[in-house]
Amino acid sequence: MNPIITPNQLLEAVQTNAIVLVDATNSPLAYQNYQESHLKGALFVDVNTQLADMKEDVAKGGRHPLPTAEQFSKTLTDLGIVPETWVVVYDDKNGANAAARFWWMLRSIGHEKVQVLNGGIQAAIQAGFPISSEVASPNTVSPYPMDSWQWPTIDLEGMDALIQKDDFVVIDVRESQRFSGATEPIDLVAGHIPGATNIPFTTNLDENGFFLSPEELKTKYLNAFDSIPEENRVVHCGSGVTACHTLLALAIADLPLPKLYVGSWSEWSRNAREIATDI
Repeated sequence: MNPIITPNQLLEAVQTNAIVLVDATNSPLAYQNYQESHLKGALFVDVNTQLADMKEDVAKGGRHPLPTAEQFSKTLTDLGIVPETWVVVYDDKNGANAAARFWWMLRSIGHEKVQVLNGGIQAAIQAGFPISSEVASPNTVSPYPMDSWQWPTIDLEGMDALIQKDDFVVIDVRESQRFSGATEPIDLVAGHIPGATNIPFTTNLDENGFFLSPEELKTKYLNAFDSIPEENRVVHCGSGVTACHTLLALAIADLPLPKLYVGSWSEWSRNAREIATDI
């Protein structure tokens, strides 16, 4: 299944298929906004309470650590999702808010039928997808069977070892101002992991907010990876959410997925590690 779906394809699919549509928009007022207006039939998922197991000490795992298998199983069950469910997830940031994170999590437990809405809610509305203020009700289903995360991740100690190697690539998908150290609006310290390469997630998109073609994405990231072994490739962001947008782009390009550093800059910058800047 293609990892993304266009608004027009979604419009056609909901007419003839049973789809669980999920709004993964994240903001301080995300659920309130969802209650006021969302794509008709969409359920809501909260990145902070359902797609992460947030800790009081951000230094241990970053701002959005992955939930446990039991926690994520409960979230999927609460959404009426079973292993055979066709899931389409969207947000209001071209998939970069939390839609790609939900996609990565589902694929990482072996769920095959999940797609991110290309262009997000704005593109769907422009294409004529109906909106609603009615809070959707999920189907009642049996608990989702889940054992562990299957796709590759890396922790803080693994990052320590990685950047000592001669051949590695760490792609930081944050905006260039944060990477360079010129500004840091969220975490405590500005800068980046030594040796990291900055490829902002926004460069995965065209001027209209849709993903570049698979061919363009493949060329872009093959150049970035060069001859680096697959096991020495890592993607990260601020807290392990937006990095999934780049992992989604790599899936669109049909390239092997690097490891996700879930703790990302929010963890690295709080653990007395070396910090690089470009200023």
